[in-house]
Amino acid sequence: MNLRKLIFLIIIGITISLFYYDIHNANAAKKKTTFDKQEMVEKAKIYFSDLSEGVGIIIERSFNDFGQPSAYIEGEEFSGAFFGGLRYGGGKIYFKDGTVKDVYWNGPSVGFDLGANASRVFTLIYNLNTDNLEQLFVRFPDVEGTLYLAAGLAINYQRKNDIIITPVRSGLGLRAGINLGYTKYTKKKSLIPF
Repeated sequence: MNLRKLIFLIIIGITISLFYYDIHNANAAKKKTTFDKQEMVEKAKIYFSDLSEGVGIIIERSFNDFGQPSAYIEGEEFSGAFFGGLRYGGGKIYFKDGTVKDVYWNGPSVGFDLGANASRVFTLIYNLNTDNLEQLFVRFPDVEGTLYLAAGLAINYQRKNDIIITPVRSGLGLRAGINLGYTKYTKKKSLIPF
């Protein structure tokens, strides 16, 4: 083997090693800032306690669609509608680094929707961290179909720019319909949903 081939092989080997080293470090950094599937399924099962089997299936679906979330919210909300509706909620947002903050949400909706329900909400959030937290405090478009006959379990997706929010709701009430509107996330409670 001549010297040129040997140098060429050494350069290729170093390049491939550096490439895999960068990928490994990027994946390790992502795992440090995101929650894995088992961790989120366990937290949701504990939070919802009596609906653990169904919650596990819904959380897995969100992971299949979007991957590992960077934050999650545990909270409660009340919503009601008579063609036009309102939603109010509040809870705590948790990040992988241990940061916990209060967060509130509300919003109007319109559609073929009638009834009221109170829900516990477990929300997975993607592409949000403490550095870009301000991007959460805006209006997220929302389309939702609801059917609560005594109790129910539902998920919907909200997206604005790169931030994806997947609230999982389990609640009691009597409500049926489909609506569209938005959800506005805030740092403080607000009665005005606009």
